[in-house]
Amino acid sequence: MKLMFDLPEAEEKLFLAAADPSEKRMYCLPFNIEGKQFVNDGYMVFTDQFIYKILHQEIVAKYDLANMKDFSTEIHYGSCGFYAKVDGDTTLLCRFVTGRHMPRYTAMIKACELLAERASKEPITNNEPERFCSKCGRPFIANTHYCPFCQDKKEVYRKLWAMTRGMRLMMCFPLFAAIISMVIRFVLPAVQKNAINNFITNPSVDIHDNKTLIHFIVIIAAIVMLDIVHRAVNVIQSRISAVSGNKFTQMLRALLFEKIQTLSMSSIQKKSTGDLMGRINNDVSVVQNFMTGLLPTYFSQLFSFVLALTLLIWLDPAMCLYVFIPLPVAVAAIIGFRKIMNRRNVRAWVLGQRTNHKLQDQLNGVRVIKAYGREDLAVEEFENCTERQAKQDRSNAKLFDTFFPFVGFAVRFGSYLITLFGNLALFGGTMSVGDLNQFTSYSNIIYEPLMQITAIPRNISNFTTSLSKIFEILEEEPEVADIGLPLDIRIEGDVSIRNVTFGYDSYNPVLEGINIEIKQGEMVGVVGHSGCGKTTLINLIMRLYDVTEGEILIDDVNIKDISQNALRSQMGVVLQETHLFSGSIRDNIKYAAPHATNDEVVAAAKLANAHDFILNLPEGYNTMVGEKGFSLSGGERQRIAIARALIHDPRIMILDEATAALDTETEKLIQDAINKVVKNRTTFVIAHRLSTLRNANKLIVLDHGHLAEFGTHKELLDKKGIYYHLVMAQRKAALEKQ
Repeated sequence: MKLMFDLPEAEEKLFLAAADPSEKRMYCLPFNIEGKQFVNDGYMVFTDQFIYKILHQEIVAKYDLANMKDFSTEIHYGSCGFYAKVDGDTTLLCRFVTGRHMPRYTAMIKACELLAERASKEPITNNEPERFCSKCGRPFIANTHYCPFCQDKKEVYRKLWAMTRGMRLMMCFPLFAAIISMVIRFVLPAVQKNAINNFITNPSVDIHDNKTLIHFIVIIAAIVMLDIVHRAVNVIQSRISAVSGNKFTQMLRALLFEKIQTLSMSSIQKKSTGDLMGRINNDVSVVQNFMTGLLPTYFSQLFSFVLALTLLIWLDPAMCLYVFIPLPVAVAAIIGFRKIMNRRNVRAWVLGQRTNHKLQDQLNGVRVIKAYGREDLAVEEFENCTERQAKQDRSNAKLFDTFFPFVGFAVRFGSYLITLFGNLALFGGTMSVGDLNQFTSYSNIIYEPLMQITAIPRNISNFTTSLSKIFEILEEEPEVADIGLPLDIRIEGDVSIRNVTFGYDSYNPVLEGINIEIKQGEMVGVVGHSGCGKTTLINLIMRLYDVTEGEILIDDVNIKDISQNALRSQMGVVLQETHLFSGSIRDNIKYAAPHATNDEVVAAAKLANAHDFILNLPEGYNTMVGEKGFSLSGGERQRIAIARALIHDPRIMILDEATAALDTETEKLIQDAINKVVKNRTTFVIAHRLSTLRNANKLIVLDHGHLAEFGTHKELLDKKGIYYHLVMAQRKAALEKQ
């Protein structure tokens, strides 16, 4: 991340005149809000002794770092502020627009604290990548350096070509077939010319002469054979295009899905399921249709255009000019219309994705919709989405279908000139009927690619829009990635959390300065108010996210050095909202260990107190659970999830609100299951019901992202801190219910 911006010439002279020669410039950042006004010439210059605020080519403030402390950033409504205590008073140093410079000023907090303490002689560096395109200033697609507005088209096409490796011969065959088809089309007018001039319009032909008759029959047979070959080539081309197109689609969809699986949870959660499904299904189909359908057609049209143009010039250069007289008007109109088409296609794509998102959201929440009797509202919201999409599609279709027929008429106007002047030449005796037929046939061939000009920009615009959406996913860099040679270790269960700080945004930490040591086989409870960072801590241990600062070690090995597969394959996870996949109960239990035997499935179910209720189901372990497992009760789903977590004998168990929102009897069954599974395993249990943690060896109490308390149940009660008050509050609530 850039922390040293260049000052404009006037501001540079001003700073050099004001600064002492002994000062060393360390950082320079812009700011763009002063008071209630936006400015474009504000700069904060940080030296090893002072901070200079430069605005409108004046130094409007100078702060002595020796008198400053407690630097911070704060998000306002639509802007951010950079603060510090100056001589004991909190002072707003500068303001800037939210987003672009917030990470920079956040990095300056630590830098300024070091400068104020005279603990830094050299500027600190920040390796966080830039989030904005240096060319246009627009933000990159999240977690990428990909700007769809400034993308190099040649580079995009090169990457797309690289994806076709192994299928290129099959995908290129339609191009060769198209050339063969075009050659046949050009041979036919020459054969027809021979038949017209030498037989049909020749009065001296004796049809009763055997040689003449055989000659005529051969010509007709040649026309028939050429047509048969032409159709056969088209059939072969279509069949191979279908095979290559399906293979390309399969490869691209698999590549996209595989890429999505490598992305971090934060990246996936920023995208809707409908959006991701749209890219895998709709956008891939658009790209596949262009690559295997439209591209060979455009290639053959280009080939036919060049060949037909050559033949027309050779046959009659003067008449050939009539073909191109109207073209400049058509080309100028299309070039001017292209930007409008691109904007409209992108808008239609966005509205289509919103419709997909709304549909997916409504279908997933159908139970809530019915529970509150909001079916009419759901229908109205979906109809509004589809209406906006349909309105945009109708508007696009009207504009395109109005504009392009006029362009088509302009392109085709040359054929009318050829008909006029060609027949005048025929009446004057300077051209034969066969020659006119051949010239007209070739001009019709050349008009086909010219007419395609009206459709090419629209199709290419759709293709590039979909392709850019695909590359947004493929270009995204996983936030959590394995090192070059990750370790595959056998986990024992010691966990060390050392000085860990983490924020989903670097300038807004969720956890800060966490230090915890946990021994193998211990059961550790994680408690605290909602939003204090309990689930975030668990996610960091599973390495669904990487820590911002500090480190997490398992058996004295940094989890960043362990392969993600080795790490998570030795963990068992039970979440509050249990997700079961469509399939049988046996399949869901075996999900964590696909090669497990039936005996192992039953053993895991017994440990989870799930065996008895499974046997009472109509088909036992073969019972289909339905989508997301909603055919089972919450407690039954939870016990199947515990069995799924146990079947591969994990060394670390994570239970995130595993007994929340369950009745007392079901909670007791699950609690008994938990008591079985925690033996000889390091276990982390997040729970609001503190009774769940009565057997915990240690308790972690988080408060606003900080480790407030850590110890045994008795130690924390004696301390009478946050944990004590939580326990007392729950006991009071339980007594009131009685």
